[in-house]
Amino acid sequence: MKTQFPSNAPLGYVCPNCAGLKHPGGPGTMIEDGDFVYRDNQVAAIINTFFWGQNPGHVIVVPIQHHESLYLLPPELGHHIFDTVQLVARAMKLAYQSAGITTLQNNEPAGDQHAFHYHHHVVPRYPGDDFNQLKRKHIRTASPAERAGYAEKLGRTLEAR
Repeated sequence: MKTQFPSNAPLGYVCPNCAGLKHPGGPGTMIEDGDFVYRDNQVAAIINTFFWGQNPGHVIVVPIQHHESLYLLPPELGHHIFDTVQLVARAMKLAYQSAGITTLQNNEPAGDQHAFHYHHHVVPRYPGDDFNQLKRKHIRTASPAERAGYAEKLGRTLEAR
């Protein structure tokens, strides 16, 4: 795809993930030394600062090098991130005795991205945790004709890359 993907970070943005990866507990970050559950030369897995409802202890997997979004992430690094997400998900399932795992990755403000450093959430799930309550409330079944229009448009864009 030939389209450029501009930054969504505000002017003068200081990345809290970069700060935390370089200096845990330092200024401009909420990441502490004790938050790291895994780290290698490309990625880190960190207990997220913010806990969601009945799903405490979720993890974010972040690249060590700054990449703002999925759009700009080198494919090889994306594969390594996914491998780490899977590693963390398996460990989380066993350690927390969760009933399931949800992974989530947001891009751009409209996609609910708040920290402009790529991060992939790994969330423990439990029966009745209401994690997807809002999503379930607004779900509808799309007709085959409606789905076909989206498939055609996206397919043409993929072929043009």
